[in-house]
Amino acid sequence: MRGWSPEQVADAAGARLVEPGERRDGPRRVVIDSRQAGPGDLFVGLPGERVDGGRFAADVLGAGAWGALVGEAWAGIDDEGGAVLVAADPLLALQRLATAWRRALGAQVIGITGSTGKTSTKDLVAAMVGQGRRVVATPLNLNTEIGLPLTVLGAPEDTEVLVLEMAMRGAGQIAELAEIAEPDVGVIVNVGPVHLELLGSIEAIAATKAELLAGLPPGGTAIVPAGEPLLEPFRREEVTWVTFGEGGDVAELPEALVLPFTSLHMRRNALAALAAARAVGVEPTGTLEVTLSELRGQRVEVPGGIVVVNDCYNANPMSMRAALDDLAATALGRRVAVLGDMLELGPDERRFHEEIGAHAAAAGIDLLVTVGPLAQAMGEPFGGEVHAVATAADAVAALPALLREGDTVLVKGSRGVGLEVVAQGLSG
Repeated sequence: MRGWSPEQVADAAGARLVEPGERRDGPRRVVIDSRQAGPGDLFVGLPGERVDGGRFAADVLGAGAWGALVGEAWAGIDDEGGAVLVAADPLLALQRLATAWRRALGAQVIGITGSTGKTSTKDLVAAMVGQGRRVVATPLNLNTEIGLPLTVLGAPEDTEVLVLEMAMRGAGQIAELAEIAEPDVGVIVNVGPVHLELLGSIEAIAATKAELLAGLPPGGTAIVPAGEPLLEPFRREEVTWVTFGEGGDVAELPEALVLPFTSLHMRRNALAALAAARAVGVEPTGTLEVTLSELRGQRVEVPGGIVVVNDCYNANPMSMRAALDDLAATALGRRVAVLGDMLELGPDERRFHEEIGAHAAAAGIDLLVTVGPLAQAMGEPFGGEVHAVATAADAVAALPALLREGDTVLVKGSRGVGLEVVAQGLSG
């Protein structure tokens, strides 16, 4: 937005320009953390549960920020030479500003959601599309009603494709993100039992994911798993419908494309990514250079000849099965699984955990360590060597005596269990 005047920024955000400031060129970036705001930045003071970010606007402006976008209560702040924009709802103003910048870029937008694997698929799409176009993709976990606008606003003027991950915890949230991003391509990686505690049924989960498809324009492209009946009710005649996976429109990876991994679930995610790349006119070839986001299946060899698979960002029944299958297929020595509670699964949570224990046994896992009260239910159906501990710290203490040289150790659980300390502990 370097070329935008304060008046243009205010108009795009639907805000009132109280003070135009002394800097006529637009802001270099948008931030919501006053500690990160510096010269040339537009600080958006969002109201929070404990404190309204607008209270820090005067300090930010005094430090040379381009301007501040705040709520009505802060309309009288000392501008210190910066622009002051006021809106009844600063978050909505941030979102409107992002939509305006998305339109100004003229970039194609790929939106990605799914019950599991959406971050890895986002990484794969960015790598594939990046072979032929200038790409900006969601960093870290900026995939919410706050993070997505910041991702869009962080895109430079020469961006050709935006790859945006879209997270949700309830009905209407994907629709909100789609309204902000105005996607041309919508990818649903899969539909599984995630957030059942909030949504109640797998059908409700599918309907929530399908909000992305409803947000596509006529002529847009919907990319969905082949043979997924839960998404069939959401077909739209004016949208191109592309399926991926066995029996789908994109069922195989081309020989000219070499992936840096062999796991079945990642190769399936790669099919979705390939369909998305083709939808924006890119046919990826050669060895794909992709860096997966942290805590999503990175393999690290640690002292003692042990390989740690750090997949502890989150977990649900679908991703647990896929990770166990990958462990079974790739481990050269003993297969060790350190599995934590899967949260937000609703009244059937015990059954889901028992089923994972049975799946671990069927996959040939040699040693199971469960972490947390829910994960403990995996032990009985597993039937093999199992150790149950209460916390991630307990697992860190127990594992050195349990592991052997040559083991491959999968570490996976819901984010709230905090299993990253286990992976860190094993890595020394």
